[in-house]
Amino acid sequence: MDAATDLRALGIEADDSSLRRAEYAYDASNYRVVPRVVVFPRTAEQVAAVATYCHHHGLVLTARGGGTGMGGNAIGSGVVADLSRYMTAVRSVDAHGRTATAQPGVVLTALRAAVHAATSGRFTFAPDPSSQSRATLGGAIGNDACGNHSVRYGRTSDHVESLDVVTADGLRLTADRNGLRATVSGDPAAEHRAAELAVGMRKIAAANLAPLRTELERFGRQVSGYHLARLLPENGFDVARALVGSEGTCAIVVGATVSLVPQAASALLVCLGYRDVVDAARDVPMLRGFDPTAVEGIDEKIVATMRARRGPGAVATLPDGAAWLFVDVDGDSPEAVAAKASEVLEAATAQGRITGGRVVPDPEERALLWRVREDGAGLSSRLILGGDSGAYESWPGWEDAAVPPDNLADYLAEFADLLARHGLDGVMYGHFGAGCMHVRITFDLRTAAGVRVFRAFTRDAAELVVRHGGSLSGEHGDGRARSEYLPLMYSPAVMAAFAEFKRLWDPAGILNPGSIVDPAPVDADLALTGVPHRPWPTATDLGQPVPGKPAPFVHAVQGCIGVGRCRTHSGGVMCPSYRATGDETHSTRGRARVLQEMVRGASTPDAGWASQDVHDALDLCLSCKACSSDCPVGVDMATYKAEFLHQHYRRRVRPAAHYAFGAMPLLLPAAAYVAPLVNRLAPRLPLARRLAGIDPRRKLPVFAGRRAVHAALEDLPRNPRPDTVLFVDSFTRAFRPHVAGAAARVLSDGGRAVTCTTDGCCGLPLISTGQLGRARKRLRRLADALDGPGTVIVVPEPSCAAALAQDLPRLVDTPAAHRVSGRVRSFAAEVSVLLDGGWHPPRPMPGHVTVQQHCHEYAAFGATTQRAVLRRLGVPDVTVAEGCCGVAGDFGFERGHYEVSMAVAEHALAPALRTRPAESTVLTDGFSCTMAVDHLTATGAVPPARPRHLAELLDPL
Repeated sequence: MDAATDLRALGIEADDSSLRRAEYAYDASNYRVVPRVVVFPRTAEQVAAVATYCHHHGLVLTARGGGTGMGGNAIGSGVVADLSRYMTAVRSVDAHGRTATAQPGVVLTALRAAVHAATSGRFTFAPDPSSQSRATLGGAIGNDACGNHSVRYGRTSDHVESLDVVTADGLRLTADRNGLRATVSGDPAAEHRAAELAVGMRKIAAANLAPLRTELERFGRQVSGYHLARLLPENGFDVARALVGSEGTCAIVVGATVSLVPQAASALLVCLGYRDVVDAARDVPMLRGFDPTAVEGIDEKIVATMRARRGPGAVATLPDGAAWLFVDVDGDSPEAVAAKASEVLEAATAQGRITGGRVVPDPEERALLWRVREDGAGLSSRLILGGDSGAYESWPGWEDAAVPPDNLADYLAEFADLLARHGLDGVMYGHFGAGCMHVRITFDLRTAAGVRVFRAFTRDAAELVVRHGGSLSGEHGDGRARSEYLPLMYSPAVMAAFAEFKRLWDPAGILNPGSIVDPAPVDADLALTGVPHRPWPTATDLGQPVPGKPAPFVHAVQGCIGVGRCRTHSGGVMCPSYRATGDETHSTRGRARVLQEMVRGASTPDAGWASQDVHDALDLCLSCKACSSDCPVGVDMATYKAEFLHQHYRRRVRPAAHYAFGAMPLLLPAAAYVAPLVNRLAPRLPLARRLAGIDPRRKLPVFAGRRAVHAALEDLPRNPRPDTVLFVDSFTRAFRPHVAGAAARVLSDGGRAVTCTTDGCCGLPLISTGQLGRARKRLRRLADALDGPGTVIVVPEPSCAAALAQDLPRLVDTPAAHRVSGRVRSFAAEVSVLLDGGWHPPRPMPGHVTVQQHCHEYAAFGATTQRAVLRRLGVPDVTVAEGCCGVAGDFGFERGHYEVSMAVAEHALAPALRTRPAESTVLTDGFSCTMAVDHLTATGAVPPARPRHLAELLDPL
């Protein structure tokens, strides 16, 4: 049986390649199960066809949304159906009835945005888990997700009105608050199945009235198991909500109607500091009395990691403390909310436990604080701690337990003792107001001894949470991580009812087996076990080998834990190729998973660096570096790609584009002498483009002529005692020499003693194409040339600045290289320093600036560098095209990348250029960004625009 071929014959997109199977072998849990085939249904009818096929052939079928679940309930050994790629529509929003109807693959933030637009901001969909920017509605229904505001709004199950589902045998049914029916009237098989299921569910409820009433729905975050109490007579035989939280084990959701809640007119955040999380938890009952919308908590380890990884400005000013609560209050007017916030702060102060507190009125500051909380899962997996603590990694596995909020403090105190007894440490954050704690723990899941500790601890933790009247799962579902321990929480009668419910809906047991009913052991199928110990030497410094630990390259690629922030379509910059294609292959996570399979030697045994799967997965990576900053765990795919290409092409013929772009820095200095000829002939030589691997549709850059270069560079300052070195890279010299002159004049006007160097190259084209041996030689010479007594090195080209700041010390381990990298600043970052010193630009600033944020500057020098500088310069209106321009060095020019390059530009840059005011100045510090704007203008995709560098805007001449 060739399942992929059979399913394609039914018109269903199916993929059983080793590349695709590697990507979908993981979710965001500790587990790995390689599927047989992955399918991408477009309609409910196609989902039904897949289910029918699996039913007839006895294949396991697992439905999957964003793959962000930590319980291991989105992976399976048979067919994995990814509903997030095509089934993403919001069908309708009914403001009068306060409902929305949508397909299961719609991302929660997209659903909320559609509701906001359709109701003029009056209503929203309440569940908002921290993964909402990539988690789907179907996933939220499958796990009964909650979110930051569940203290007010409860779980997803509290907002589901009806579900359209496909059964294990391929029939389409609709479950609502009062029963079950065929989705399509006149379908006799579906009508018969609906009646049969209804009879069976009523029997289960009638036979278990007492245990269902006493053991289920005891407090708001009791998610573990099936929600069979919804079938009780007093609950109206609510089949829709009984299916919520069933983790795809009973039926596959193909559509849902959900209720909406009013959106408050005004809100404020109160931030409270505490000595520890136990003290914070003791204040929760008092804080709940103020009817807050959220009471969320984090500990100091997450904050320290955020500051270390993204800079001190990444975390707004917090009150003193080692743990913090974020208390959201809302109301009808700013005055009423401010008064309520003050009352909360006063009451917390009166309790005597807080170490500090403040109301946070600034929206941007609130957003920064909430991002710390929302990135908690990723940040806490690779912690960077201050002092002598060093750094360590932590994992899920017991990250979702919940207890009644009044019991939370005592539970946490005992939980800390339990961690200590097992020699473990934990990073605590979560929904304090709802009693649900997300704890990442320092399990060693790579060794047999560590796995034994993992098993012993999780069982003890299960017993502890049950003693405190809690639930093994508070919103992530039971999955592979917790299902084994459900008998500790529930009586044999309830467990038997769960099993009967599963058998009723799925007699053959093909739907996501192993979750809730008949689970595998919690230590089966762990992703980190079974990885061969190999040295994996690299040209890039990824850290020092540690005895008994995986090689630095293995440790680096295993940093991806499936959080999935790279699968977002808004906010931040990563991952541009995923945003363009919507394909998991082209997400940072997808690439990392294929790299993880490479180091396992699993999907492609013995391939190693020769892996074609990895090569294909990396092909559309733009090396934008945004993942190194946006990814909560700091996955740096640009570095991994460069290393892989370096190793992959050793003693092998490279693509023509690698040779062409790698040689460019050597050829550029001479280009000025033949610029008129090259500029005239290059567009007319398609064969030369083809031989160089350049797409014939891409507009080529115009070389500056010898006179222009001479005029721009002859007067550059050469101060014998400089405090600032202006590094003029080869691309600026060849294409934009006037930028170098403008930058030098700005720095001199700012009081700097400037000297300029124009004969160096950072070797970035060599790095991006993986020619790391040649890049290292060039960088070593450059480091020696730039090494000086404490001078600041200002680089007007952001990509070269990032290469000197980040790639140089990784490739050249010399004192000179480390000194030079520590002194490098982008031009925009240095302008901020000039402003700190009291300098003011000599000319008035424009009223509006449209900025294409350069990805490398975003990653290496701060996500808000350019925006912040422009505001400090007095520009009243700044529009930032937040997203990659699509050119990204050689990527946009290389044959085979054009369509994706243009699609990337359409994400942010092109719309910003189309909607900008006519008088707006277009700012593109990066040469690639300049080329993107020029190309969009030349092709008529956007109105004419002349991109400028910040140095030109500030030039005193």
